[in-house]
Amino acid sequence: MSDNILIMKQITKTYPGVTALNQVSITLGKGETLALVGENGAGKSTLIKVLSGAITPDSGEIELLGKQFHSMTPIISKEMGVAVIYQEFNLMPTMSVAENIFMGEHSGTRYFFNKKVIIEKTEEIFREMGVHIDPGTAVKDLSVAYMQLVEIAKALSRDAKILVMDEPTAPLTDAEVEILFTIIRKLKARGISIIYISHRLNEIFQIADRVTVLRDGERVYESNIGDLTRDILIRHMVGREIKDQYPKREVKIGDEILKVEHLFGNGDKDISFSLRKGEILGIAGLVGAGRTELARVIFGAEKMDSGRILLDGKEYVPSSPGKAVDNEIGLIPEDRKNDGLILNFPIKWNITLSILKQLTRMMFIKETQEQSLVDKLISDLLIKTPSSMQKAGNLSGGNQQKVVLAKWLAVKCKVLIFDEPTRGIDVGAKYEIYKLMNNLCEQGVGIIMISSDMEEIMGMTDRMIILSEGVQAGELEKKEYSQELILSYASGNK
Repeated sequence: MSDNILIMKQITKTYPGVTALNQVSITLGKGETLALVGENGAGKSTLIKVLSGAITPDSGEIELLGKQFHSMTPIISKEMGVAVIYQEFNLMPTMSVAENIFMGEHSGTRYFFNKKVIIEKTEEIFREMGVHIDPGTAVKDLSVAYMQLVEIAKALSRDAKILVMDEPTAPLTDAEVEILFTIIRKLKARGISIIYISHRLNEIFQIADRVTVLRDGERVYESNIGDLTRDILIRHMVGREIKDQYPKREVKIGDEILKVEHLFGNGDKDISFSLRKGEILGIAGLVGAGRTELARVIFGAEKMDSGRILLDGKEYVPSSPGKAVDNEIGLIPEDRKNDGLILNFPIKWNITLSILKQLTRMMFIKETQEQSLVDKLISDLLIKTPSSMQKAGNLSGGNQQKVVLAKWLAVKCKVLIFDEPTRGIDVGAKYEIYKLMNNLCEQGVGIIMISSDMEEIMGMTDRMIILSEGVQAGELEKKEYSQELILSYASGNK
């Protein structure tokens, strides 16, 4: 690695009542991978938006490729070779891969693409990356992993010097992560510098050269990766020591609360299992195994074709999400932004939306009771917000997830389904969610947990079923857990 190609000095950005960045400075060398880590709300996204020109800082300087700037604009940032791949892809689903990569570029006449040219250029980029994707395929027909690769190809088509990757592996399988890491190493060898944002700490130690830690809008720590341990990194991220990654739970598991018998629906075939009070039942499997599909059937969001579900020994027909709520069954969905929250609504409205019947009298909401409940949940879950009327979309990912949890705590569910509950959430917020799950178990709630994180699902569950291509491939007790056995079942080897 040679001299720094990026120096951000004393960057400060404030909003009413909040200091998002307080004199933050970072450097990035040519061909270096810098991991930018911290809890949700630490300032990572704000710093990246300053670099991309989406946000103008209050003060500070940016030195990029030897040129000085007080602030960037999206056009200047792009011209200087900065490309950002956000968690939410910026792709047009109905357009082809090649058209997405060269959108906005001059590759034909004034109004039309020269398809032959952009297909040839796209094929050349994919050859350099070492991947095989048909340039003519519509983006909507690609897997999430391939969409990620298209975003990278788009950045390379613009001759990116600095590539920022925000939680790039969140939707990927372990095999797809390895493909991504191989591409990152190739990019580094070509001299491209990478800022890598992730809450998956094992990835940081695999791919990063150096780590910068932000906390509460300030840079609190920086180290070469070779001088770090996981415990040291966590301590600097959260400002305290977390001794046990998964908090201990000593709960007496009670009677059966939910029983699923020979369920068919939403692509799943002949699924049977039971759930007891105070138990965390894991549902494991590879991406596309049918885990989320099963959760949506139980919650009534998708149709059950056949089978039977018993709730407290009585037959339960999941005809709609409203029916599930009436029966005290809740779902914390995989996609919290689209399925779990109304982002333009305040926190308060999001929390109480599912229990308006209980809070309404003569068509009027009992505002004092509503506010008291919301304030208690915000306090209990340590949701960081200046007001309960703050829009949910303005919160960090971890705090958004807590709002989704608060909604279901307000319902007082007897069965809660957690679908990827800690995806895109920092280590401190994860620990708080784990403790909350344990507390719910102590109250007799039965929990179904879906997770692609192998360590997490092994660490948090009492028992698990494994799905493979919509079929129940196996069931394991805690004492039987091993990564090899779970992956063997998940791959279809019974």
